[in-house]
Amino acid sequence: MSHIAVERNRRRQMNEHLKVLRTLTPSFYIKRGDQASIIGGAIEFIKELQQVLHSLEAKKKRKSLSPSPTPSPRPLLQLTPSPTSSSPDTVKELGACCNSPVADVEAKLSGSNVLLRTLSKRIPGQVVKIITVLERQAFEILHLNISSMEDTVLYSFVIKIGLECQLSVEELALEVQRSFCEEIGYPRSLRE
Repeated sequence: MSHIAVERNRRRQMNEHLKVLRTLTPSFYIKRGDQASIIGGAIEFIKELQQVLHSLEAKKKRKSLSPSPTPSPRPLLQLTPSPTSSSPDTVKELGACCNSPVADVEAKLSGSNVLLRTLSKRIPGQVVKIITVLERQAFEILHLNISSMEDTVLYSFVIKIGLECQLSVEELALEVQRSFCEEIGYPRSLRE
């Protein structure tokens, strides 16, 4: 009988923890109400929060390294390989980051989809420009999440690669980065 009581108590605790986890996770991350969906949605939400934290820490570090208010002599666009999972059991994701003083852009292949994230100051109409770039390049937007904190905004897209798409993830990151550069009026020669 004690084994049954212990198991009943464990299930009750698990259900309580899942209820709390569900209330802490935005509803668009949880597709269904089953345990696996709740846990999977919470994992995706935590990954996105980690990405925001990483980007904000990088931005803070860049600001602390340039003590003068004048712009530092760095390239407008910086293309770097995206970090991938270090676990040998997981499939490596192909990705690219394209960072500038205006925005950080990351594109990763994940199966048949692309995960695209941008972090920047809030720019009116920017999400429409990004969507226009994606549609022009034959991507289908499956999911869009917008997270903001003060004047910073994170756009997270899950996009399906269209049959007509000819872009690599590096080229996609550059194209999306250019949509930010056009907003602040950089000459085209600096954007290329």
